[in-house]
Amino acid sequence: MGYSSKLGLGTVQFGLNYGISNNEGITPEEEIENILSYAWSAGINTIDTASAYGVSEEVLGRNIKNDFRIVTKFVSAESSGLDIKDEFERSLKRLNVSKIYGFLAHRPLNVVDNPHIWDFLNQMKKEGLIEKIGFSFNTVEEAEIVMKAGLWPDLVQVPFNYLDDRFVEIMKQLKSRGCEIHTRSAFLQGLFFSDTDNLDSYFDEVKPLLNQLKAYKDKGILAGMLLKYCLEKDFIDKVIIGVNTLEQLRDNIQSINVAETLPDLNYHITNEVLIPSNWPKKKV
Repeated sequence: MGYSSKLGLGTVQFGLNYGISNNEGITPEEEIENILSYAWSAGINTIDTASAYGVSEEVLGRNIKNDFRIVTKFVSAESSGLDIKDEFERSLKRLNVSKIYGFLAHRPLNVVDNPHIWDFLNQMKKEGLIEKIGFSFNTVEEAEIVMKAGLWPDLVQVPFNYLDDRFVEIMKQLKSRGCEIHTRSAFLQGLFFSDTDNLDSYFDEVKPLLNQLKAYKDKGILAGMLLKYCLEKDFIDKVIIGVNTLEQLRDNIQSINVAETLPDLNYHITNEVLIPSNWPKKKV
């Protein structure tokens, strides 16, 4: 099945109107059922979701028919008003499962500040209710603090793409300790496909590169090139991609097979662009 078996299906679009180039809105449930069926047939065995992704967990709980490995994430046991046990049980109920493959902290520093959360996760792992525990990191600083605290994960998710290599050394370090590495943002929330004429001036620093990549976009192979760039890294176990439609998933998988190699990048992009949470809140 080739590269597709190294892909994981991201599901934020199943519960939220998400992504700078998303013109589809939240994916309809009948389309989600088709996407899940096709993903499984294509060799994709991992689904990524989170309690913060709107109704994504509930929709998956109603529509998953195959034995996917499900990775979900909790936001913050303290800020949600629920303790970690409540958060975990709520995700299990929404997903309609009795155990989970991966349970990650969406806010890693909250776990550092509240060691009982890590203790609970380890206990659930001992009881066989969670196979792997870990973190979803946004910044290198978060990862360094977590590792310094001795909270070594079984599974992490980090951003990585053609422009963003901030986590490479951390991924390699964690991989050497047996940690499973998942990456997200291969398309940088769709920024790679944006029309620079319609992009906010906030993105001016990256517009020249986007214009250089436009020829590949016009040929319909840019998605495959961006995915292949990530999939070929031996320190990455899964590349998580989100789609709104079955057609997008098919096109992405097919484009990998005809993808050219991206040109060498002599370009430095600041964190203002690399980290979507820094972007202007107004949709551009």
